[in-house]
Amino acid sequence: VDFDIGLRNLDIHLGVERRVIFDFVHVLQEECSLHQALIADKKVKGLYMLAASQTRDKESLTVEGVERVLAELAERFDYVVLDSPAGIESGARHAMYFCDDAIVVTNPELSSCRDADKMIGFVSSRSRRAELGGDGCLPVSQTLLITRYDPARAEAEESLAITDMKELLGLPVIGVIPESKDVLFCTNLGTPIISMGDDHPAAGAYMDMVDRFLGNEKELRFVTPEPVSFFKRFF
Repeated sequence: VDFDIGLRNLDIHLGVERRVIFDFVHVLQEECSLHQALIADKKVKGLYMLAASQTRDKESLTVEGVERVLAELAERFDYVVLDSPAGIESGARHAMYFCDDAIVVTNPELSSCRDADKMIGFVSSRSRRAELGGDGCLPVSQTLLITRYDPARAEAEESLAITDMKELLGLPVIGVIPESKDVLFCTNLGTPIISMGDDHPAAGAYMDMVDRFLGNEKELRFVTPEPVSFFKRFF
């Protein structure tokens, strides 16, 4: 579910931008059914997307409306992924409010970690689970996903290392995605990077992250600099 109302882009990443007829706000305002607005992925069976509106205002979201749509989605699917926009405006607040698990995405820059730290605080204090905390409701499970990680730069202290970010944010790391030029290439093609298979570093790292989320033990890969060959050092 794309929560970036007014700045829709998840459809581009999945390559379905030409198939969007109805969107999230249409469903909220009961201008169409949820079934009409869901777009099935042609490559992955069982994967559907609910696009954000490109023309409506973010204030179109209401707690009651979002709760109704998410309840209907929860009846139909095993997992509902809420793609929250950056920042703390309406889309992000609604996605954060209803989440059961939060994967906080950041990269090895101090400014990015500072933004992530603020969102961690919002999830901890303003989510629905936080409001119901006294009634035996468990808090939102939060984990950290580090993207655009370059082990060589981290080792040279040109960017934050994994340990630095864990200390700054106080969350367990669910995945580390190495820097890759193919991410931009795949975005332009409308093909998710994970479709490149386990042999590709970024795709393999995303697959490992999914396995960890599902409770499987996986060692972090692609977090140490690749050894430099003798000839490369020499020349």
